[in-house]
Amino acid sequence: MGATGYSGQELTRLLLRHPRLETPVLLQRDNDTRSSGDLARFAPSFSGNSGYPMQPLDWSELKRQQVELLFLATPHEASRTLVPEAIAHGMRVVDLSGAWRLKQAQHRAIYQFEDKDAAIADGLTELAVYGLPELHRESIATAVLVANPGCYATSIILGLAPLLSAGLVDERRGVISDSKSGVSGAGKDATPRTHFVSVADNLSAYAVFNHRHTGEIAEQLDLDSSCLIFTPHLLPIPRGILSTIYVHLKSPMSVQDVGAYFRSFYDGKPWVRVFTSPNLPEIQFSLHTNYCDLGFCLDKDGQRLVLVSCLDNLLKGAAGQAVQNMNLMYGWCEKEGLN
Repeated sequence: MGATGYSGQELTRLLLRHPRLETPVLLQRDNDTRSSGDLARFAPSFSGNSGYPMQPLDWSELKRQQVELLFLATPHEASRTLVPEAIAHGMRVVDLSGAWRLKQAQHRAIYQFEDKDAAIADGLTELAVYGLPELHRESIATAVLVANPGCYATSIILGLAPLLSAGLVDERRGVISDSKSGVSGAGKDATPRTHFVSVADNLSAYAVFNHRHTGEIAEQLDLDSSCLIFTPHLLPIPRGILSTIYVHLKSPMSVQDVGAYFRSFYDGKPWVRVFTSPNLPEIQFSLHTNYCDLGFCLDKDGQRLVLVSCLDNLLKGAAGQAVQNMNLMYGWCEKEGLN
């Protein structure tokens, strides 16, 4: 559901070519005429063949069609309503919204959710698994509800996890992430900020100290929010994220030792590429792939470290990661349908 959005279109393309799947069922939301008809009406690149019709949501019809897994590329509020219904009908869910990512109430408050049944919502919050395969592979495999991570959060968490998990970062000196995203990260609905005349030949910061992904980063890294400064920026490009992350290490280290921590942490995790310092990732290297590219430079004092993390916000930051999660949920190779 949600195939007409940017992430939804990418997800549909991936599912159509996945070697283990039948043609995906595309669903329209409620009786919304803006998401009815054929997908080609909204995305002409899907024109031709036999068409890709979007059908109204009918749980009985989905059961008849033997649908087991529901992907939601829907607004947060819609996912809060649809997930309880889907699970009650015996389906597994991968939700690309922020509806179920956060366990802690103080972080969830930014969404201002109004649930019809607070007890059910609380139960699903505990049930949900944060769908970052590099951190939660085993839990994702058995999950009923996978909360697909945010794009900024993915880039920052993957950049910091090897160092923070080893206790190498001096958190008292703070962690700063200066992150920049292409315009597709803002979603398909145009706003004054995302119009061409606002974005072209421009670079702007937004949601300073108030971005929804901040809570994800803090929770997944077990990092006190007061230690983290995360500032997102809007780049005048269609897609891609680059996060530049600044940390201080507790003790001096060598470039070789820092690199060894990253390579060890991501050994056997096929969608993270670690660059050899001083080589650094660039947005164009990971575009149209499911890779998160990581690199770093260490100051001569051995303690000031700059990390660079790049990914495609519509793939590793959304649809590609959703397929990666599906592969784990069904015991398939993480790379299937993503190469």
